[in-house]
Amino acid sequence: MVELDFAKLNGLVPAVIQDWKTGEVLMVGFLNAESWDKTQKEGVVTYFSRTKNALWRKGETSGNIQKVRDIFVDCDRDTVLIIVEQAGGAACHTGHRSCFYRKIEGEELVESGERIFEPDDVYGK
Repeated sequence: MVELDFAKLNGLVPAVIQDWKTGEVLMVGFLNAESWDKTQKEGVVTYFSRTKNALWRKGETSGNIQKVRDIFVDCDRDTVLIIVEQAGGAACHTGHRSCFYRKIEGEELVESGERIFEPDDVYGK
């Protein structure tokens, strides 16, 4: 298994997630050593949630898992770029295809991304 430098961010490394077909950046998450090992072994992205202080696999509830196609490691071994096949078409918990669905126009944020599902329908909030 490839080892990363988890020391710089208190045991975490950022993971940039990119769609394998379009090249679109879908989201940014964090990995700890355990989630990194699971991601490599299982071929599905598992993250470390800083707010819940726990591992979580993208798509556990929504079914929108991220199947690993390729992984790139930066020069310092402290950030990864994971190329994924995004099941269900939505990476964001808001139901949007990408977490980067808002664009700055002047001094305002304007929604510009596609919403794939309604979060209330999926998460029951």
